[in-house]
Amino acid sequence: MRTTPDAEVHYAEAALVREDEHEDWWQADVVVHNPVTGYRFLLSGGPAAYRWLNGTGLHDRDVPDAADFRLVASDAPPPPWALDAVVYQVFPDRFARSAAADERPAPPWAIPAAWDEPVTRDRRVIGDQLYGGDLDGIREHLDHLERLGADVLYLTPFFPGRSNHRYDADTFDRVDPLLGGDEALARLTDEAHRRGLKVVGDFTTNHTGARHEWFETAVARPDSPERGFYLWDEDGGYVSWLGVPSLPKLNYDCDELWDRVLTSETGVVRRWLAEPHALDGWRVDVANMTGRHGAQDHNRAVAREMRRVMDEVAPGSLLVGEHTHDFSTDIRGDGWHGAMNYAGFTRPAWTWLRDKGFAPKFLGSPLRVPRLGGEAFLETVEDFMAQSPWSVRAHSFTLLGSHDTTRVRTLVGDDPRLVVAGAGLLLTMPGIPMITYGDEVGMQGDSGEDGRRPMPWDESRWDTTIFEAYRALVRARRDNVALRRGGLRWVHADDDSLTYLREHPDQTALVHVARSAHAPIRISTRHLRGVESAVSAYGPGLDRQEDAIRLSADGAGASVWVWPGAPRAPW
Repeated sequence: MRTTPDAEVHYAEAALVREDEHEDWWQADVVVHNPVTGYRFLLSGGPAAYRWLNGTGLHDRDVPDAADFRLVASDAPPPPWALDAVVYQVFPDRFARSAAADERPAPPWAIPAAWDEPVTRDRRVIGDQLYGGDLDGIREHLDHLERLGADVLYLTPFFPGRSNHRYDADTFDRVDPLLGGDEALARLTDEAHRRGLKVVGDFTTNHTGARHEWFETAVARPDSPERGFYLWDEDGGYVSWLGVPSLPKLNYDCDELWDRVLTSETGVVRRWLAEPHALDGWRVDVANMTGRHGAQDHNRAVAREMRRVMDEVAPGSLLVGEHTHDFSTDIRGDGWHGAMNYAGFTRPAWTWLRDKGFAPKFLGSPLRVPRLGGEAFLETVEDFMAQSPWSVRAHSFTLLGSHDTTRVRTLVGDDPRLVVAGAGLLLTMPGIPMITYGDEVGMQGDSGEDGRRPMPWDESRWDTTIFEAYRALVRARRDNVALRRGGLRWVHADDDSLTYLREHPDQTALVHVARSAHAPIRISTRHLRGVESAVSAYGPGLDRQEDAIRLSADGAGASVWVWPGAPRAPW
């Protein structure tokens, strides 16, 4: 076993502790001296007389440390509830309206829209279209989350802004009156908690809106403390997020900003985690850009401090950072608990699921998403996730899409069974599954903005087959610990199918996902100890043969079988 305590290489010899006809078990001691401890296995044999085994597999050559396995030790580990969670993302303006919404006049910036009115495609005003969904409307529809089986409500921003998405906050000190104000958020979290649901908020640590009270003070009073909250160029102009003028960027060189955002008893992070609002965590918008500009880089420091404060004010709260590409160097398990796993799940899933005739772009990339086989899905997922500790992978949001992307129902084209295949991946792969409102009923949308359609509450407009598949897969996850907390072992991948094991000491799950009909696959039972007792958790029964199982599909879909126990280590 090769480790690098305090950045120096160390080897610990492994001992053979059990042999049987199926497997040998070897044991070596790993000294966890650092908060993040990397390790890999050194095996004898192969063309070079040795092989390395790390997160990307077996290698007959030397490899860098980037993909070593990692153990994470922390005084405040991630919340245990997160491993069992199913997250439901809601865009407040588009989910549901309470009766009280009818009494609120639209602000001057808004273009009011009726609930059944199409989303505009005019990009000049798309952020101004206001449907009037509010927090009491969400509270009145919590039954839908329970019916689906989701137990975490994730709200995109509830702070007042000058847009329907509210990422351009005017203040962090109150809830938008258009959503019902502070009292409505307290009512929502109280009712959610009464039902056993958790609520996660959305906070932009990277920037504010240009009409934010801090920024207006900074512009009006150059000698004010708030002036230091923002980044300014040599000509006296301000730095903004990706050059968008309405989103001035925060400057974490400023101690007073740290206090207002993170450390103060009345700071943003603490305030909304405390009673009466009592959020159960934060998702952080553009977390990857927070604290970074030119030579400035406070990103990991901000993440660590935010986690420390959250552990202090709300032990057991969850901290997930938005990151749309490789997050391995940013998220090591000591700051953000996990990421929005676009790189290690969403995009590779799109390459496997997308319709042959529809090649969308992905989150601003100039590249059209290619259509690739199952081997490419496996290799891409493992390439990205091998760079991160398992705890980060397990506490990251897996998602087929979000309020920023094409809807999965549009992505897959004419065959709705491909949505079920995608849901099969979403609810059986490692990570915290996140369902964007409406995906579970087949909502369409060919882009992020087009996908932000109002939720159709008339069930005659739902694809009930998709809805029932989501419900059944969520239930399978809830009922089977291997799908929530098991490890991952790949069994087979080809162009049109993916097969893998989720293994937990108490249970093994075998998952087979197909994107189209395919020839039968024969899998030896040699390393599937206990499979003879497998029962279906989703889909048909298992086709058993004398010394193998036979997997087949007549079209896109997913199947899950479970049986007690898993290969147990002898220590």
